[in-house]
Amino acid sequence: MKHMHILVKGTLILTLSGFLTKIIGFIYRIFLSHTIGAQGMGIYQLIFPVQALCFALTVGGIQTSISRLVAAKAALEEEQSSRDIFLISTFLSVFTAILVSFFLYRHASWFALHILLEESCTPLLKIMALSLPMGAFHACVNGYYFARKKLSVPAAAQLLEQLARVGASYLVFLIWTEQGIPVTPLLATVGLLSGELGAMVFSGLVIFRDYTKAHYQIRHMVSPFSDFKSVVCLSFPLTCNRLLVNLLHSIESVLIPGHLRLYGLDNASALSVYGVLTGMALPLIFFPCAITNAVSTVLLPSVAESQAVGNHQNIRKSIFLSVKCCLALGFSFTVFFYFFGDFLGLLLFQNEFAGTFIKTLSFICPCLYLSGTLGGILNGLGAVNQTLLLNVIGLGVRLLFVFFLIPVYGIMGYLWGLIVSELLVTVLSLFFLKSYF
Repeated sequence: MKHMHILVKGTLILTLSGFLTKIIGFIYRIFLSHTIGAQGMGIYQLIFPVQALCFALTVGGIQTSISRLVAAKAALEEEQSSRDIFLISTFLSVFTAILVSFFLYRHASWFALHILLEESCTPLLKIMALSLPMGAFHACVNGYYFARKKLSVPAAAQLLEQLARVGASYLVFLIWTEQGIPVTPLLATVGLLSGELGAMVFSGLVIFRDYTKAHYQIRHMVSPFSDFKSVVCLSFPLTCNRLLVNLLHSIESVLIPGHLRLYGLDNASALSVYGVLTGMALPLIFFPCAITNAVSTVLLPSVAESQAVGNHQNIRKSIFLSVKCCLALGFSFTVFFYFFGDFLGLLLFQNEFAGTFIKTLSFICPCLYLSGTLGGILNGLGAVNQTLLLNVIGLGVRLLFVFFLIPVYGIMGYLWGLIVSELLVTVLSLFFLKSYF
């Protein structure tokens, strides 16, 4: 009963924070769609695969390792070792992020021209590069508090990050408008940097207070080399997993505008369609993921603790609870988005294409919301090979649709690919967890 109470409480905290963040973010996207336009949104969205690739390399696997290892140490009441793991992991992550940030900043023009195929992304990539060490530190602190089940800290950091992002963007917008400077996608990237800075400062103050209150002293590390080995051994396959997934996702994002041009659209129209899909329709479909992301985040350290002490009953209960809740949520939003998609597209974005995309994407909701939660459980169980396989299969299917269907059917071919890939990933996730049924 106590286990379920912690799960429910943690989920509620993260869900509330996630909803507030997504509401603010959604209003922010409406603001951006009106200020920089659909084409500007498309250009802005192009940098995110590069950002995701950088974060996968610097912190993706390490954050999950912190959550899993700290939770396992806490379950065994090894307090000193759990704090040691956080420091070692964070140093490794931030140091790697600084190197990646320097490299990306120096070669931003090359990435814009040869990878993203859009020269105007150069200044956006430079500003985004500066945010990488901040984001790495912030993510590590979140991983530590996820493991500690002190979910108010990452929830507050998430909300603060979004507020700082929106506030900075609006301030820059007012200044540029007053001075007659054209509003470009650079506005959104400045907001991105400001959000990461705010979250980093907040996370740093909280973790400093935590360690000071516990009278932690770094010279009393129990077994730093052994802990370092544990972190590397767990984070390396996770990092490779996320790197491969994000590399495939980056390829997908770059190919979509190009294959829309093969369909017959000019460059501006292709970027506009891509911007409507990724900057308007998909964020609305992902809006309820505030709930499922919260469930996934809470389940990862909880499942790791249960596995460490051999409590398979709790793992089984967690799986069944997540399946029932996510399916109920998914089918409810499928009905809602299908019948109100056109209305939402016109009301929120004044864009007819957004409504069409929302209606089509409504069918992925049950699988989309469930697959994310099941992925969190698999990560908590340390099933890194299975999660890698699932991600590669899902993205592989989508790439096939990009290559072969977009040139024939346009962006609708890609939407069909999303539906097929999410269905396949969900079925395979349940198959890998069948031993707990």
